[in-house]
Amino acid sequence: MNDHPARQGARKIGVVFGGSGLVGGTMVNFYKQRRPGLAEILAPSSKKVSLSSCIDIRNYLMSTRPDFVINAGITNIDAGSQLTFEVNYVGAINIARATAALKIPYIFFSSAATLPEGSDLPEDAQLPITAGLSNYAKSKLMAEKTLAYMHAHEGLDFSCIRLSIVYGRHDHKIQGFQRLLFSIADGSMPFLFTAKGARHSYSNVRKLPYLVQHMLENRAEFSGRTFHFVDSEPVELADLILTIRDQLHLKRPRKIYVPHSLARSGKNCAHVVLRLLTRMGMKASMPPELMFLGAFYRTQTLSCQRLVGSSFVDPFPSETIYNRLPVILNYYLQRWSQKNLITSYDDRFHFDNTVRYDFEHNPQALLDAIHGDATAPFPDIDTAVAVEPEP
Repeated sequence: MNDHPARQGARKIGVVFGGSGLVGGTMVNFYKQRRPGLAEILAPSSKKVSLSSCIDIRNYLMSTRPDFVINAGITNIDAGSQLTFEVNYVGAINIARATAALKIPYIFFSSAATLPEGSDLPEDAQLPITAGLSNYAKSKLMAEKTLAYMHAHEGLDFSCIRLSIVYGRHDHKIQGFQRLLFSIADGSMPFLFTAKGARHSYSNVRKLPYLVQHMLENRAEFSGRTFHFVDSEPVELADLILTIRDQLHLKRPRKIYVPHSLARSGKNCAHVVLRLLTRMGMKASMPPELMFLGAFYRTQTLSCQRLVGSSFVDPFPSETIYNRLPVILNYYLQRWSQKNLITSYDDRFHFDNTVRYDFEHNPQALLDAIHGDATAPFPDIDTAVAVEPEP
């Protein structure tokens, strides 16, 4: 890593772009709360540093002189082509140009949207760049290819982490996996909008900072390479939906599979209705995730063998989307009910039984969860001890 003369012996400085999102926020929280001694983390807002502005990126990184940069910043997945291109692609490349000049590592987060459908897909199974790709997929795919080019020709020290469906807590937006939870909890999913047997990979955001830190400490092994970061076992979407339904003690969605053709027709009809409402002065919009409706009906699972074969050791090997559900559901249901976003679920339901079940039947998973969430020293006691005068 970069060693600036003024900071010899001091903590490293890292910059996280996209620190307000689920992935970036998890990175910031890890370095500031879970491992405060590893690095000082700067997370500039989009108002301070716009990823669409080359000048903003260049000036900020020149002034802060960080030792590494993590890029988790993206625009909304339904943004227009120009903004998506400027933020997701040009922004990622301008960060790369700055980090190459500073000779520091650059960790870039990409997406399974750059891959085709299929099972056990390796890292090199990229889609061809075509006009028919979504703006989001196109921008991420172009960024992956340009970063690889810069590594080969410009000496860029980068690592690409490709994520699938990300799950975890502390996301302030209802998007991605959280949109699925919200639809079930709010009772707005009457049936299964997927095909029987359709499976997908899931990425546990709680483990992600451990991988990033390991990559930063082992550049020779990870530089210039792409890794899939997903749970080892893929998940059938229908089974996951029904599991969430049962844990919430709900009756819907029913176990009835809606054909893709019917779901697509319903989506198109909804678009027509929303356009009519807009013309009448009523603002309404479709969830942006519906652009990936077809993916709900197709299998896409990612191979994680390259990462498994590396020196990285999974900090919570027994964790899956299923045994993290109680914690995730508890967090989001409380948050959404406090904001009066949902009222249809039984707010008398508590998740204490899941803790008891894990203690009786899966104590290792419970132990791993406690180690990850509830072993840090109490900050108020720690502060009081630090300022307590000597006798």
